[in-house]
Amino acid sequence: MAKKKNEHHGGAWKVAYADFVTAMMALFMVLWICAQKPEVLVLASMYFKDPTHKPNPTTIGLMQKEIQAAQKDNEVKDQKEPINEGFLRAIAKDFYRLLNVKDETPPPVDITITSDGLKMTIYDRSKKPIFKDNTTETTEWGTFVFQNMAWLVERHNFQVMIDGHTPTGLNFGAKKDYSSWELSADRANAIRRLMEYYAVSPGKMKRVTGFGDTDNLPNVPSNSEDNDRITVSLSLTQMPSPTPTPQASPTPAAKK
Repeated sequence: MAKKKNEHHGGAWKVAYADFVTAMMALFMVLWICAQKPEVLVLASMYFKDPTHKPNPTTIGLMQKEIQAAQKDNEVKDQKEPINEGFLRAIAKDFYRLLNVKDETPPPVDITITSDGLKMTIYDRSKKPIFKDNTTETTEWGTFVFQNMAWLVERHNFQVMIDGHTPTGLNFGAKKDYSSWELSADRANAIRRLMEYYAVSPGKMKRVTGFGDTDNLPNVPSNSEDNDRITVSLSLTQMPSPTPTPQASPTPAAKK
């Protein structure tokens, strides 16, 4: 009987090579995505969490703005376009993750999505104070909160407005000329200086205000420690520049 020819078994390397090429392509894709802008990273993250999610008009609008921003070399986005809520929710979720306070009750930080960004309320409660008693000196926790917030502001190019609030009935001892007005304003300025220390550009600070004990939370006693708080409003839109005052042209000298 004739002997059978030996069968060729040299194709296994092709499978291994194909797997290697696929892995390298995946690596390059990940590196490319990581180099994109924060907005693109958020959208990519949302897609991988729910690949079946169909893009809504708001999401499409965000991508269009990204293309425009790239073409215009990071010019200011059109103020008439609505802020993407999904993007803002992702930022708020990331901030909660950084602080690790998502499941704490009552929450030491409250974040609300506004028409142009985020409103963050940081409570100065006795359980988790951000300031030392009746002073402008931040605690370790307070420094940690605003250090992370400074990173958030600088990363996403927010503009910042800081408001200080206090409850009623604070005791300032021998400081007769010092009241809740001074304390709330001084604390707001202390937070401004702290955030600037952690690399926030001074030009992004648009307002620093002390409300004293005049702006209490609804349905909360005026002396409740919940009213002892700092509110930081973060805006993604450019603040309108003041309209220049028209100057009257000089009256021509009368001819003699």
